[in-house]
Amino acid sequence: MADITLKKVEVVIVGFGWTGAIMAKELTEAGMEVLALERGEYRDTYPDGAYPKTLDELTYIQRSKLFQDMSKSSFTFRHDVGGVAVPYRQIGAFKPGTGVGGAGLHWSGQHWRVLPEELQLKSHYEKRYGKKFIPEGMTIQDFGVTYEELEPHFDFVEKVFGTSGVAYRVNGKVVGEGNFFEPSRSDHYALPPQKVPYTAHLFQKAAAEVGLHPFVAPSSNASGPYTNPYGCQMGPCNFCGYCSGFACYNYSKASPQVNIMPALRQVSNFELRANCNVLRINLDASKKKATGVTYVNADGKTVEQPADLVIASTFAYNNAHLFLVSGVGKPYDPVSGQGVVGRNIAYQTMSTVQMFFDPDKNINPFIGSGGNGVAVDDYNGDNFDHGPLGFVGGSPAWCNPAGVKPIAGIPVPNGTPAWGAAWKRAVKDNYANTVSFDVHGANMVYRDCYVDLDPTYTDQFGQKLLRFTFDWKDNDIKMSRYVTDKMLAVAKAMNPKSIHVAVKNFGDHLDLRSYQTTHWAGGTAMGTDPKTSVLNRYLQSWDVSNVFAVGSSVFPVGIGYNPTGLAAALTYWCAKAIREQYLKDPRPLVAA
Repeated sequence: MADITLKKVEVVIVGFGWTGAIMAKELTEAGMEVLALERGEYRDTYPDGAYPKTLDELTYIQRSKLFQDMSKSSFTFRHDVGGVAVPYRQIGAFKPGTGVGGAGLHWSGQHWRVLPEELQLKSHYEKRYGKKFIPEGMTIQDFGVTYEELEPHFDFVEKVFGTSGVAYRVNGKVVGEGNFFEPSRSDHYALPPQKVPYTAHLFQKAAAEVGLHPFVAPSSNASGPYTNPYGCQMGPCNFCGYCSGFACYNYSKASPQVNIMPALRQVSNFELRANCNVLRINLDASKKKATGVTYVNADGKTVEQPADLVIASTFAYNNAHLFLVSGVGKPYDPVSGQGVVGRNIAYQTMSTVQMFFDPDKNINPFIGSGGNGVAVDDYNGDNFDHGPLGFVGGSPAWCNPAGVKPIAGIPVPNGTPAWGAAWKRAVKDNYANTVSFDVHGANMVYRDCYVDLDPTYTDQFGQKLLRFTFDWKDNDIKMSRYVTDKMLAVAKAMNPKSIHVAVKNFGDHLDLRSYQTTHWAGGTAMGTDPKTSVLNRYLQSWDVSNVFAVGSSVFPVGIGYNPTGLAAALTYWCAKAIREQYLKDPRPLVAA
């Protein structure tokens, strides 16, 4: 029983990061009364990005100021279906955000689209390599939407975000030195590419020498002053090096606070409530219609908020948690293979190559920008022949000089003592003479990698925690090792004195202690078949037609790139369907 029952609103949005902000802007433009609920505190560029206090690695990274408080709500993990799950008690392998803006406030700014075949991964592989090429237990499937359908939304996202980059092909015509493998675009990036730092220049030169196709990576760190389609302004990035994990004090890194919220503040049909932890989506007696949500407010009161339309826009796997505790859709069972909510969870498969140079290289590693750098796509997606290799998936690689911090940024060569005078000398000698690049691989989806509700552990509100059952598979390790080995030619062409490679070995388990990437996906997958997807191609629940979900949780497979650009484009795709189809006739937009 709720302590408070409020007046009905037309739309309630659960979670206010990038996708929640986009949906709020789109639906307020449609004339709807929109309420957004964010579980964390209110955040904005000021005071959360105020200079010089924001340039504090200890507070923001080591002490996790903008990340989720694991003492209040967490998750549990186990490596296999028969294992015992234990809580994730401190920030390590990934860094979920909390508060207004979510991970969109503390992200780095790397802004990618997606390769067309990744949207149709199953049908693409079956057509090119045959159905037997996909390994037993791998549950890849198509998104249900094509690159051509999403391209206008990718373009608009780049204009909203003020993305800096250089195109290769626009409207079928080669126009610049962008990504050779990228499909044709309808327009150029919003801004020219950022300047290339010295480390990325070394990578670019070496990659070209060994026959690859390097290009300046697209970045939502503004290369110049910019005003987006909503009238929101950005300032040029000054390469301070404090992007990932921080709020940008210079209004240079795209975020919901910089690129959308100023426009939302101007309209009367939008409200944002912070410190409102949504417990569940409420359903009517038929379980086929949502009546609103129930949340706990900052005073600890339980509040029932009626609504005609519910948008789940929480971070990645949290949409699955919300659906599971609300009874929206059938929970996935890995033994029978039945059910869909929690199915097809994906992470990403990372490796890093470090090159150590003599003490006179002087690369100035403190200079950096979160999304800036040079990348190669020669081994991403299906840009290379997988036929004789025996694995699914690929990996872009990039040198991303984002700014090396004084605490964590102290790489040293193999054989260096872990402490003492020799360690100090190694830190001093190598800080300004080390270059690294990442092989940022796709992670496929499998029958026994999923999320469900933990039977033992609960959060501060007494709700069951989300339980991850996940581990690395041979397919992804094989892919990562293959691409990393190929990229060693680039490292050697840079002529360092030594090279250190960090890559997963067969048999390695997911280790939650050290940071890898925050890019989880899946759990409320979209698709064309209600037997294998939670949402239809318009991101509408198959089971409850006035519930939609947005964010990387809707990805039915893992991709090689960072997920933000695709998640944002899919949100605009979903909003268009709501505005042009659903509002005119509220109904299931696709027949089950």
